[in-house]
Amino acid sequence: MTSFNFPPWTNKVRPLLGVLGAGGGLYVVCLVWWGFSPKTTDVGYQPKQPIPYSHALHAGKLGLDCRYCHNTVDRAATAAIPPTETCMNCHAMIKTKSARLEPLRASWATDTSVDWVRVHDLPDFVYFNHSAHVTRGVGCVSCHGRIDKMETVAQENTLSMGWCLDCHRAPENHLRPAELVTKMDYVPSRPQVEVGRELREQNNINPPTDCSTCHR
Repeated sequence: MTSFNFPPWTNKVRPLLGVLGAGGGLYVVCLVWWGFSPKTTDVGYQPKQPIPYSHALHAGKLGLDCRYCHNTVDRAATAAIPPTETCMNCHAMIKTKSARLEPLRASWATDTSVDWVRVHDLPDFVYFNHSAHVTRGVGCVSCHGRIDKMETVAQENTLSMGWCLDCHRAPENHLRPAELVTKMDYVPSRPQVEVGRELREQNNINPPTDCSTCHR
């Protein structure tokens, strides 16, 4: 039986194939890790809304308080999407002929809801209570960013488990006086950590970090 011998140079190929195999596996792991990270999939999400509502105009230039539209944010787990009636409190008299507001007028005339697209959408297995955070002094900006400067709202933070735990472990980095939670341009009079530590001690704020806090 005739034997076949590989040329000597092929001996150098085997180590190279091993390196390529290991490197390829690492590349795939990094690709999946980065590709499915909330920083990649969620941050920057900016869906088109049925009505071009400008937070920069309403919350910024006009100075509307967040709670005027999201009126359950300090009383319930969810921050309510404003009903058409809330919008019509102003727009029954303002911009009544604007073509951009035609979907709003149609909603009012037909008693149907505007199909707003949710921007900050946590998984169904995550429980988050807005009122528990807002009433304790976590400002809207901490999670949502400078909404008052956004023409179209986009997700600014990952809202991932690690991101939430960072805050629960060191809430002093985000605490402010509860009456100023909706003040978008809030700047502490002293270093944030100092103010936060005082508020944490005064209000006995010790956020839990066990799994059942958010996964119920």
